[in-house]
Amino acid sequence: MAFNINALRLPVIQRGSTGAAVGAWQRFLQDQNFPIGAVDNGFGSVSDRVTKDYQQKNGLIADGIVGNATYTKALSQGFIYRVADLSAAMLLSYLNYGAAEVRDLQRSLNVIGRLNPALTLDGNFGLGSTKGMTEAYKILDVNFRPRLDATLSAATKQKLGSDYAPGLAILTEYARRQRARLSGAQWVRFFPASQSIDDLASPFRQRVRAFEKALKDAGAEIEVTNTYRPPQRAYMMHYAVQLNNRDFAPWDVPPMVGVDIDWVHYTDAASYQAARDMVNAFGIGGNPAALQSRHTQASAIDWIVTWKPPLRMQNGNGQMVTVPGTGDASQNATLWEVGATFGVYKLEYDPPHWSVDGF
Repeated sequence: MAFNINALRLPVIQRGSTGAAVGAWQRFLQDQNFPIGAVDNGFGSVSDRVTKDYQQKNGLIADGIVGNATYTKALSQGFIYRVADLSAAMLLSYLNYGAAEVRDLQRSLNVIGRLNPALTLDGNFGLGSTKGMTEAYKILDVNFRPRLDATLSAATKQKLGSDYAPGLAILTEYARRQRARLSGAQWVRFFPASQSIDDLASPFRQRVRAFEKALKDAGAEIEVTNTYRPPQRAYMMHYAVQLNNRDFAPWDVPPMVGVDIDWVHYTDAASYQAARDMVNAFGIGGNPAALQSRHTQASAIDWIVTWKPPLRMQNGNGQMVTVPGTGDASQNATLWEVGATFGVYKLEYDPPHWSVDGF
């Protein structure tokens, strides 16, 4: 037996081709460490040259045309996970699962994942079944494959024959990747915010540097916690807050190019819990976490500034001033006025936040 490549509906692509299928091929070449450059969904001269290089190195006809022969080789090297618009149903068809085997898989996922509600055993592996499989992987993690192997029926294994074991490995990796896309606290590691003043936009950067120097010269201690926030991070923070506040439904969150996060878990409760976990992991607290802010414009800084009062320092006009009261910048309105002379303005209700205009 062999896997059913026709189930993937892969188009022949070559120089001049455009679209998602080309982008998928380019990403695969990147995965294989070929110098493809940017993924632009356009099969130009670079894609043509690199494709021929790939074909030559893999014993294929080096004609730059990606058809069944090239696809078959690439699929054996992991291209299956890059196929454009690959659904679980398409994958199972590729792995030679028929309706009976899909029903057996649904039954097995109900057992190993203790899914509630249980998947309907209808032989149709749609979105609900895909979410159920992802949930089972989330629960079992590395135990997913052995538990599934032990639960699938002898009839399924016999029907799939020699394709069963490699197919199960592919299905497991697909489930792992789907699980990795699910929203949750782990996303805090991606698209990290900067803590460097150097990443602020000019002229705000120079204003902050001048204010920082005056504070340090006066003996203040400073800890910068956030300057530039990538738009991708702002997107995740914003919609985590929206979901946590129940102002948005998980399935209504718009996608963002470059952020492969899946906000919809197997149950609504799991979706909202994941959003709550993200709010906590990002340390958002009660802040609104705007999609666009002075942070995404590199025009704001969050920092903790403390000193032993009173603070005597030079303001932005070159005058020596005394800052009385508490030695905490988040609560000292006099220091806020001093900051304004440098062009660095305090947002009153957000303790660490200063910006180019106070917003």
